[in-house]
Amino acid sequence: MQSDTDKLVKNNPDLNHLEFARVVSHVQRDQDDWVINTLMLEGYDVPFKYSRKKTYRSLEGSRVNLTYYAQLEEVAGLEFEVMKVVRVRRS
Repeated sequence: MQSDTDKLVKNNPDLNHLEFARVVSHVQRDQDDWVINTLMLEGYDVPFKYSRKKTYRSLEGSRVNLTYYAQLEEVAGLEFEVMKVVRVRRS
């Protein structure tokens, strides 16, 4: 039997999944009506970003499972690679 994550990744070839990753840094900031969350993971130099309507407890130091897309974000005329998280779960 396939899990929900396996079905998502199979149906969306651009979607990636990462399990049991340790969160080194978790920053939350307000932007309009949303709270933008940015995670930095151990062994990765790329930020993982997602939005929520409310602030959430800090994930710093915990292990998470992430489902995400790779995308480019332009900041001050420079392009940076960012991972857009579509699903985050504590391990």
